[in-house]
Amino acid sequence: MTEIDSAKKAPPRSLSAPESATAHSLPAPATVRAAPESATVGSAPESATATERPTPMARLVGVDLARALAVFGMFAVHVGPFPTPGGGVGDWFLGLASGRASALFATLAGFSLMLIAGRREPKTGLAGRQAKARIVIRAVILLVLGSALAMTNFGGAGILNFYALYFLLALPLLRLRARTLAITAVALAVVTPQLAYGLRALLTESIVNTIDSYDPIARLSGVGVLDLLLTGLYPAITWMTFVVTGMALGRLDLTSGAVQRRLAVVGPALIVFGYGVSWLALRLSGGAQKIAAKVADMKDPGAMKDPGMAPGSGSGSASGSFDMPVGGELRGPDAWWLLAAEPHTGSTFDLIGSIGIAITVLLCLTLAMDRLLWLRRLATPIIAVGTMSLTLYVAHILAILALPGEAATPPQSASAALLLWFIAGATLFAAIWSRFLRRGPLEHLLNGATKVANRVR
Repeated sequence: MTEIDSAKKAPPRSLSAPESATAHSLPAPATVRAAPESATVGSAPESATATERPTPMARLVGVDLARALAVFGMFAVHVGPFPTPGGGVGDWFLGLASGRASALFATLAGFSLMLIAGRREPKTGLAGRQAKARIVIRAVILLVLGSALAMTNFGGAGILNFYALYFLLALPLLRLRARTLAITAVALAVVTPQLAYGLRALLTESIVNTIDSYDPIARLSGVGVLDLLLTGLYPAITWMTFVVTGMALGRLDLTSGAVQRRLAVVGPALIVFGYGVSWLALRLSGGAQKIAAKVADMKDPGAMKDPGMAPGSGSGSASGSFDMPVGGELRGPDAWWLLAAEPHTGSTFDLIGSIGIAITVLLCLTLAMDRLLWLRRLATPIIAVGTMSLTLYVAHILAILALPGEAATPPQSASAALLLWFIAGATLFAAIWSRFLRRGPLEHLLNGATKVANRVR
C-alpha cells in the first residue's frame, strides 16, 4: 500500500488514547481515602493499611497524573498551534507531544491490564477467567465506539478501535512475570518494525481493496482489521511493544527502592539509545539528508492548514497533520525511516525512545506524588483528568467536530488559545465531576457493562 493510500485511510494525526477506558477508573484524589492497595486494584490483600503505607495509593495517583499529561499532549497535537517556518516553542511542544503522548497511553494501557488481571500476582481459576472476560467486554465496547468515531471526519486518527485489538492480543500474556514480559517487549521492539515494513511492501492497492471488501468493519467505518494490525496509524504489530512494556511495569513493585533505581537508569538509557543511535546512524549513512529533504516539503504551514493540500495526501483526503511526513513513510518504499526515531515511524529506535520516555515520566510522577504531598494536593484537578480520560477523549473529538466551519482534523482554528480552552475545560469538568462521582460518565457505563463478567464460571 502506498503512502497516499495510507494517508487516505488513516489521517495521521498523533492521537493519544484514553487509558481510563482500559482499567477500573480510579477516584480522584479529593475523594480517595486511605485504603490498602487491594481495595483499589483488586490484588491480594495487604496487611498494612494505607496510613502506614501511603505509597501504593501514591503510585496509582502517579499513573492517573501520567494519563492526564498524555491527554493534554493529545490536545496539543489535535488543536494546538500549527508549526511555523522558523520553529519556536510551539514546534518544540508539538514535537514532544506528537507520537509520545499516544505511546504513553498505550504503555499505561498495558499497566492497567494488570490492574484487572492481577497486580503483582496474576489471577487464576475463576478470578482469572472473570478478569479475561472483563477485558474482552471492554475490547468489544471500545471497538464499537472507536468504529463509530472512525465513521466521522476524524477517520482513522482515533485509537479506541486499535485499543480493542491490543487488549485481545494481550490475553495470552496476562499470566507472564515481569521479566518475561520485559524480554517479550524487547523482542517486539527489535523484530516487529522490520517485519511490518516487509509486510507493507508486499501490499498493493488491489490487495488492500480486496481484503477490505471482505472486512465488515472496514466496509462500515473505513478502518478495518488490516488497518488495526498493520497499516493504520497505531498498528498492533508494532504498538503491542508499548502495551507489553506497560504490562511488565504493572507487575513490578514500583514502591521498591531497588525497582525505582533500576527504572531511573533504564528509562533515560532507552531514550539516549533510541534517539542517540538513530541520530548517529542517519548521519553516518547519509539518510538524514534524504529524510530532511522530504520532511521540508511537508512542513509548509499553509498545506497543513488545508487538509486536502498536504503533499502526498491525495486530493480531498482529510490528512493534514504535523505527523504526516513521518506517519506514512514506512508504508511506502523508503526504508530510511527504519533508522529514524521520529513519531509514528514505528521503527525500532522510535519504539525504544518512546518507551524510555514513558518509563521516565511514570517513574518521575510516581516519586513526586509519593514524596511531595503538597504537589499531590495541588495537582488534584489534573489527576482527576486522568481518572476519566475516556470521557474526555471522546468529548474532545466531538468538540473538534462541532467547531464552526471545521471539516477535518486538525481544525483550521487550531491555535494556542484553542488548546488552552480545551485543557481548562477538561480540567474544570473533571474537577467538578470527581467531587460527586468517582468515575467519569463513560467510565461508569463501561464499568457497569463489565459486571456481566461476574457470571462467568
